[in-house]
Amino acid sequence: MPPETMIAPAQRARELLQTDAFIPHMRRVGRCESSLRELNLMWRLIESSAKMNCPQEAQALLPMMAATRGGFERLEQDLVQSMVAQAVAGVTAGQASQAQHLMDTLVRNLYERTADVGFLATDAVLCRFLAGLDGDKAAVTQRLRAYRSKYTVYEDILLLDTEGRVQARAQEDESRQGADQPCQDSLIATALQSQGFVQRFGATDLLQGHRNGLIYAQRMLHPVSRRPMGVLCLCFDFEGEMQGIWSGREQADSSSAQGAQTRIALLLDGQGMVLASSDVHWIGVGAKLRPHRDGAGVLYVHGGRTYLVQSAASAGYQGYMGPQGWRAQIMTPLELAFGLQPQAGMEGLDAAVAQGLLAHAHRFCPPLHAIHSAADTIRRVVWNGRVMTAGKQLDNTRLQAMLEQIGETGARTNEVFSQSIDALYGTVLNTALRDNSLLTSLLVDLLDRNLYERANDCRWWALTPQLSALLEDQALGEASASQVDEVCELLTGIHALYTVYQQIMVYDTRGRVVACSQRGRADAEFQDLLGTDIEADSLQQVLALGASQAYHVSPWRPCLQHEKGGSTYVYYAPIRNADGVMLGGIGLVFHAQREFKAMLEGVMGVQQESASSRRVAYLNRLGVVMASSDEALQPGMKLELPPQMLALAPGQTMARAMVYQDQYCVVAITAGSGYREFKRSDGYCEEVLALSVQAFGAVQGDALAAVWRRNTRVQSCSAAPGLEMATFFVGRSVLAVDAACVLEAQSASAIAPVSAGRLPYCVGTLARRSQGAVAGYVWVFDLGALLFGKPLTRTAQSQVIVLEHEGIRLGLLVSDLEGVVRFESEQLRVAPALAGLQEQLVQHLIYANDGGLLIQGLSVAALVRAVKAPL
Repeated sequence: MPPETMIAPAQRARELLQTDAFIPHMRRVGRCESSLRELNLMWRLIESSAKMNCPQEAQALLPMMAATRGGFERLEQDLVQSMVAQAVAGVTAGQASQAQHLMDTLVRNLYERTADVGFLATDAVLCRFLAGLDGDKAAVTQRLRAYRSKYTVYEDILLLDTEGRVQARAQEDESRQGADQPCQDSLIATALQSQGFVQRFGATDLLQGHRNGLIYAQRMLHPVSRRPMGVLCLCFDFEGEMQGIWSGREQADSSSAQGAQTRIALLLDGQGMVLASSDVHWIGVGAKLRPHRDGAGVLYVHGGRTYLVQSAASAGYQGYMGPQGWRAQIMTPLELAFGLQPQAGMEGLDAAVAQGLLAHAHRFCPPLHAIHSAADTIRRVVWNGRVMTAGKQLDNTRLQAMLEQIGETGARTNEVFSQSIDALYGTVLNTALRDNSLLTSLLVDLLDRNLYERANDCRWWALTPQLSALLEDQALGEASASQVDEVCELLTGIHALYTVYQQIMVYDTRGRVVACSQRGRADAEFQDLLGTDIEADSLQQVLALGASQAYHVSPWRPCLQHEKGGSTYVYYAPIRNADGVMLGGIGLVFHAQREFKAMLEGVMGVQQESASSRRVAYLNRLGVVMASSDEALQPGMKLELPPQMLALAPGQTMARAMVYQDQYCVVAITAGSGYREFKRSDGYCEEVLALSVQAFGAVQGDALAAVWRRNTRVQSCSAAPGLEMATFFVGRSVLAVDAACVLEAQSASAIAPVSAGRLPYCVGTLARRSQGAVAGYVWVFDLGALLFGKPLTRTAQSQVIVLEHEGIRLGLLVSDLEGVVRFESEQLRVAPALAGLQEQLVQHLIYANDGGLLIQGLSVAALVRAVKAPL
């Protein structure tokens, strides 16, 4: 026995066991399962009754009922399992995305700290103070506080000597009795021995109360001897930052019924210790968990409670991976995972869009496509069973009662299938809507966090003493070439630490650039700005700035009248002398095109499954593309989006399934809302939108007609006497033929495109089977082209109806099947004759549904003659 044969039953048993574990927590799936089992029982009862009560009369129907029952049992299992699997996948995919986004957000923030500590450790004022060359401790303390006021992500900033004694700090420490008590944290010794930065998380006496803290430290070198003389420590506001992440997560979840209150987000270290928790009353800081690794099962038991769990490590940013071993973990109690799960995916969705999307289910949800196809097969089997006995033995009341029961159960089966498939479809669509919403929320959050740092950088670097000295000497005409070189070298050093900039420049009060970080360099990426002028409007704004916290950001446009590098933002801050007189300013040319695209592509990198069909972009309020992950969406292009999407309030998200650029798409958009005080309370307002477009397939021309067909049902009269007609659809028309002339229906996918010479309207041939073998072939003709002069659009629901008249058999291509219906003679009217037409295809007009639906009854004899080869 092959190994895979032995493994299959065990795998199947595990799948069923998992399904049974989830169903009690999925009320919608439970109701669906109950309905399907009830229908399965009904089909079994009908089959048993037929065998007992009228075995001879029902002989032709028994194979149909056996096929229906077998197909139904398979579909019942597949449908329930797929509903469970998609519901679980929807929750866990959201958990995985949230965990990855949490880590990416945190690590990108911490990456900026690695640059900050390297820059501040070389600050001339701080180095001179620690070397004993300048003893003004009050001025140094004020400088540290000024830095912290601009970079509000820091709780404290400390200068320590080689013995660990605090020489100056930004935060007042009343518990410490001066600098005579050296810090015992081993971080100090490690930093003194390291050339680069050192990061450490844990309890430390650098913080009041020896609390846990995340510290970034770097040694400081003597300005003359270049020997280590102390350590700079940046104490990151870890608790504040994590609280901001939790709050942002709750805001992103606020648009759904299943909010953040049903899930807990955790930050774990390499040993599974909880470092931060979104709800400490649920799982507290310090608790020990087993980290969920890739490939592990989604069910996890902790504290006697079963959770769905996903976790993620950092994907890294600019080569920085964050603290070693840290992971974000999202946990959802099993009993809460599905009870509040939103089911609004189908609500408010345009019916034509829903139908068109379903035509592409094989791309975005193969199980949904397979189940939909299986349901269509069962409907066709039932339809065939009805036409097999049409007009035969109508005097047999037992057989008649059985046929009526088949019709009622078949209609109920269609209804349950439709409801169940809609539930599965809604789950899949909800997952896509939520994933795209989360993605755009992350993108605007990353953007605002990044630009927050740029606003801080320009204000802090404006306080660098060498810059004000150069501008003072420049104003007096005393600046030397060596002094300019020194400042240019200083700016280049800063640029090496902060690689997100295209250029850093210093300009005087006339707007003339007197120093820059890329002096003498001019290539495809950089340009030498020395001697050029900044834009007049930006200079005017800078000269009007007042408080030291004030800054100015240029509008989104090319920098300095040059197109090189594309549109960007330039961050400006004034440079003043000791008396507060403005001498000029500093300008940071953000490398927006590169950095924006890196953010977009970085986030797309963790969306492997849908990356090929998804495009993301940053837009302004007018819908103009600022940056995009897709080459087809070039910066400067204006996108035609619904006005309400472009008018979203800051922090709000909108997602919908819609037709966009001739594709069925899920479109999500989020408006940025700033970060900390940036864009919220600092006076700067520049709202950027993040857009995600996930395409599923081209617009289907037959979608509207398919919606109409799906909602149209033909009522059958209850009286025994009457004419049985097989009804079906061609486009948006309901047609009928005498059911006694119908042999069977088959899926149009079975048509072989064989040429029929001069036969008009012929689209190929169809094989007919008997007991598994090919019993013959029939030519298939397009009934839409024959009746209306327009070939039918073939879809997964297209069918071929095989007719027989006087020994001639042929197939008719139709849009879909409807049913086998009994009409009273009073419902039939002879179709009006047309002058000059010897034989009409439409023989009767049938007034169905109490006169609310007009059906065209076709003459089978006329159809056969109409498709014969011309003479």
